[in-house]
Amino acid sequence: MKRLILIGLLSFGASAWAQTEAAPAQTPEERFNALPEEKKAELREKLARFKQMSPEEQERVKENLKRFSALPPEEREEVRENARAFARLSPEERAELREHFKEFKALDPEKRKELRHRMRSYLRSHPEEREKMRENLRRWRSLSAEQRQEMRQRMRERQRR
Repeated sequence: MKRLILIGLLSFGASAWAQTEAAPAQTPEERFNALPEEKKAELREKLARFKQMSPEEQERVKENLKRFSALPPEEREEVRENARAFARLSPEERAELREHFKEFKALDPEKRKELRHRMRSYLRSHPEEREKMRENLRRWRSLSAEQRQEMRQRMRERQRR
């Protein structure tokens, strides 16, 4: 069981998993044994942290691992890449992203769906277009509440025409 959890924890953020996953005939124990010693030590630390979690947190981790394992290989790789990108962020950026995610989770399902749709559109747009959008967002954020309200009013008037 320890090895299974250890291997499961390896799935999130350990690049060695991606390298060894190409050999599907290997058992989890064989994959673990094939890892470099420093990676094994890292996984043992993760297992120790896992054991210190509350039963509810442990269950959440296990459920996440089940969902991760059920994903197609391309999506699992995408999750791994996102985890690597998240790890490269500064602590402040990670904290900010976590806060935004909490806000996202607090939205009603319809708003979340709309936001996901907008994000997909944004990600599909040309890099120059995305930069233009980011610049507009920076300008928007620099406006006072009154200026934003005035802009909203102007946009509504334009839409009516």
